[in-house]
Amino acid sequence: MPNKVFDIESKELDSTINQLIDNLVNIKDHTGQFLMTIPDGRIIDTKGWITGWEWTHGIGLYGMWHYYEITGDEKILAEIKKWYEVQIFGPDGSTSKNINTMSVFLCLAYLYEKFEDQRYLPYLDSWAEWAMYDLPKTKCGGFQHATYLTDNYQQMWDDTLMMTVMPLAKIGKLLNRPHYIEEAKKQMLLHVKYLADHKSGLFYHGFTFEGNHNFAEALWARGNSWITIVIPEFIELLELPPNDYLRQFLLETLDCQVSKLVDLQDDSGLWHTLLDDPSSYCESSATAGFAFGILKSIRKKYLDKKYLPVAVKAVKGFLTQIDPQGELLNTSFGTGMGDDLQFYRDIPLTSMPYGQAMAIMALVEFSKLYL
Repeated sequence: MPNKVFDIESKELDSTINQLIDNLVNIKDHTGQFLMTIPDGRIIDTKGWITGWEWTHGIGLYGMWHYYEITGDEKILAEIKKWYEVQIFGPDGSTSKNINTMSVFLCLAYLYEKFEDQRYLPYLDSWAEWAMYDLPKTKCGGFQHATYLTDNYQQMWDDTLMMTVMPLAKIGKLLNRPHYIEEAKKQMLLHVKYLADHKSGLFYHGFTFEGNHNFAEALWARGNSWITIVIPEFIELLELPPNDYLRQFLLETLDCQVSKLVDLQDDSGLWHTLLDDPSSYCESSATAGFAFGILKSIRKKYLDKKYLPVAVKAVKGFLTQIDPQGELLNTSFGTGMGDDLQFYRDIPLTSMPYGQAMAIMALVEFSKLYL
């Protein structure tokens, strides 16, 4: 087994992943700048690791799970389980059901599959039933991107695929509920239909049926990276065979997106937060997401190897953004729907669990090149 691939040492890679995880589980909002007060008066900590429940934590958990799967590191597993013990089984118990809070059940489904802790089952059942039957839907039947703050009436966002569609598909497979899987497939198709920019092959952040438009028509980097992540994850999760039409459709969609990403990659290896706007800042979490999706898709033979240099350049790019404390720099904060492009240019940069996790996922996937 080689100890260096594309000039990156395997020991250095493992050390970096552990630094990222250590930083992730110690993130705190020291100023209160990123606390979110919701309409019922609760204050949600979207940044601090053990003190909040948001999509930020769902992605953090999933990123750590990727590393645990290849290492069996009991310390990582303990950190994952600790989060659930505090947030689900702690004195405050659960939280409001919405698109974003559903995200933590993707990792929990994997935990239940491996360890069969029966305490997890009622939560997986209840939340998946909510997503299947009670989650608000748009006029086309798409999942309405309801959050803590707003219902986002008749709106579909690309984030939804990662935050709710993936957990629903996983729970459907885990609990042998094929109707969940069919709903997840439908949501994949609907989100491609309404969010794809057919001129570029990239994706708009959102669509609304109130006026039938794509808001600012923002080709937002992290939103696009959810697509790049989800497509190979979804195909692998459902074991869609090569002759399956949905698989073929999604892979054509992915190839169209990645072929355009090639043209827009910055010399640094990163992508700009507005993909087609080189005046907007380069953003690290999206870059890590793109690297993960491209690397995994090449390994799974979903994408051509011609894209490997792009993914390697992205990995090397975001590695330069990891500081000595293990923080992934130039990570944009959680981003709502913008009505103009300046909104995206102005999103602040700060350490977040999802940024750490997306870098972890990309480096775990890169590490498979050493095998």
